[in-house]
Amino acid sequence: MRRRRRLTRAGVVALAAALVAVTGCSAEAPPPPPPLARLVGAPAPLDPTAVYLEQRIAAMTLEQKVAALIMVHVPGTDPARIRSVIDAHGLAGVILMGDNIPGPAARVAALTGELSSEPGLPVLTAIDQEGGIVRRLQEDRFAASWELRAAPPAAAEQAFAGRSALVADAGVLINFGIVADVTPDRSSFIHVRTLGETPAAAAERVAAAVRGEQGSVLSTLKHFPGHGASPDDSHVSIPRSSLTVEEWRATHAVPFRAGIEAGAPLVMTGHLLFDRVSPLPASLSPTWITILREQLGFEGVIVTDDMLMLQRSGVADYRDPVRNAVRALAAGNDLLLYVLPADPSTVGVDLADMIRALAAAVEDGRIDEASVNASLERVLGMRRAASGEIGPYVDCGPKCRGALARPHVAEGTAGG
Repeated sequence: MRRRRRLTRAGVVALAAALVAVTGCSAEAPPPPPPLARLVGAPAPLDPTAVYLEQRIAAMTLEQKVAALIMVHVPGTDPARIRSVIDAHGLAGVILMGDNIPGPAARVAALTGELSSEPGLPVLTAIDQEGGIVRRLQEDRFAASWELRAAPPAAAEQAFAGRSALVADAGVLINFGIVADVTPDRSSFIHVRTLGETPAAAAERVAAAVRGEQGSVLSTLKHFPGHGASPDDSHVSIPRSSLTVEEWRATHAVPFRAGIEAGAPLVMTGHLLFDRVSPLPASLSPTWITILREQLGFEGVIVTDDMLMLQRSGVADYRDPVRNAVRALAAGNDLLLYVLPADPSTVGVDLADMIRALAAAVEDGRIDEASVNASLERVLGMRRAASGEIGPYVDCGPKCRGALARPHVAEGTAGG
């Protein structure tokens, strides 16, 4: 089986351009067709990525569709074990935590290079590399958030350019690394990780961080709609705020808007309850997803924060992981994130059962299939762009994964 190709800086630039085409983000308009084509009414040339996605999604079962919208953590540094979990369920990808890091970036790259079974559709790899107290790659000596708050925005751009180059050297595609939260409250859980104590200051540095990461990795803004609105820790509670949407728009929205306008392709929703906006945490709230899409104009991939945090909050309404998953996908998130332990059953998670339950929710209308297909376009489009391939979609059956019995689709040019 061929190794996944490392994503180069040029590859990330190409990937970002492809995502613009897939998601419909604003970009420079394509050149007009030549006069002769206009004269005879020739159809516009087909976008090979759009055709690939349309055909691939049409060939997927409901279970394959919802599974392709799940990202997990698999403990350890054995790439074969991590890949076996991905392949067994057809998952979108993995997040690397501290226990997945075997050493320097070069050694991490050796691991990530073995995680994809299909070169034409590599798995998504992600990491939390904020710098400072949240860093998985210990080589990261670039300025931390508390240093960047006191420095000009150019320093944030420089720090995140270096940081993202390190992440790219590790063969990781996505950095869950740009904290767009804002608070002046030094007792707040999130304060030490923020890039500014005022909306304007945070916005300047968030946008600079996105610019710094461009060309190396795919940036993620977190934790929407703003962890700084409450001092509490969402890892063990459901932080609550009584801000109105108008008050939010003038404060906590500002850094997110700046990061989106700077080109961030992912936003992470937090388990944060703004009770005057929605009765649900943002990660489960159609209201907040609509605000993100329609008011902030975000057209990229929306990923949840670790879904297990909802269970750890102790709130009875969020005790059931399957119910949480159905709500999160129904709300409009594109990608559900699970930082699973070695034995997922200890936290009540069985991936096969969860995937079946999500598919059943699509069948009975609790989750809109058109929304699932739109999420697939965004997530599979990101994976397809990372491959650098533009060949046609070909269903070559189980042989594409050798001994694995699970039906599988792959590129005709990939060789299986």
